[in-house]
Amino acid sequence: MTDKLLLEIVNHTAILTINNPGANTWDADNLTALRDRVAELNSNDEIYSLVITGQGEKFFSAGADLKLFASGDKQVARDMADKFGAAFEALANFRGVSIAAINGYAMGGGLECAMACDIRIAEAQAVMALPEATVGLLPAGLGTQHLAWLVGEGWAKRMILCGERVDAATAERIGLVEEVVAKGEALSSAMALAAKVEGQSPTSVSACKQLIQAARSGSITDAYEAERTAFVNLFETQDQAEGVNAFLQKRKPQWKNA
Repeated sequence: MTDKLLLEIVNHTAILTINNPGANTWDADNLTALRDRVAELNSNDEIYSLVITGQGEKFFSAGADLKLFASGDKQVARDMADKFGAAFEALANFRGVSIAAINGYAMGGGLECAMACDIRIAEAQAVMALPEATVGLLPAGLGTQHLAWLVGEGWAKRMILCGERVDAATAERIGLVEEVVAKGEALSSAMALAAKVEGQSPTSVSACKQLIQAARSGSITDAYEAERTAFVNLFETQDQAEGVNAFLQKRKPQWKNA
């Protein structure tokens, strides 16, 4: 692991902090660490949610360190593209709820990281963009796919093809973020939302997340059957029986994530 990606666990929530001064850029070290951390959290039954944010007040993350690509080495490009893909695919497939607390600039791979999360909370001063084409590159951390899915093809083309930056208010209006909060409040707001996840059955949340994300591909009629099957499969879990009986007995459920 690396100090460029910090981990703290509070109750059932893991807090990951991108810590690579001065702009919290992504490199081979912290991308690999992100991939591995998510794998560890997936295997920890006590973790229900994940919050990721940036160290400091100015940057969530400015994306890739462009010095990596100055040589024009194609093998370096392939290696870094693979590392971005592995890290952000792992984040997108985290079994619990992931929340990006966008505390400042989220540019390029920084925004791609946030888009790999389930929910995004941005501070009012935050600015978001995918400016890769401005420097002769393209978003290779799932950005072309996630942005179009979140905001629609038109805004995705404005941001990627025209290099347009959006402020927090615009991001909320177009559906890029779910909430805008005052400066300094993204992390606390994300933690408050993560606390709500603790009231949900972890096994139900995982199944629901998979079904929601499956809507991005395949047919809706196939998804109907998958939804029913997932519902029935929950009856093989301890949490299903605990949730129903806790409600009937008027007590708080004690989840086992099993």
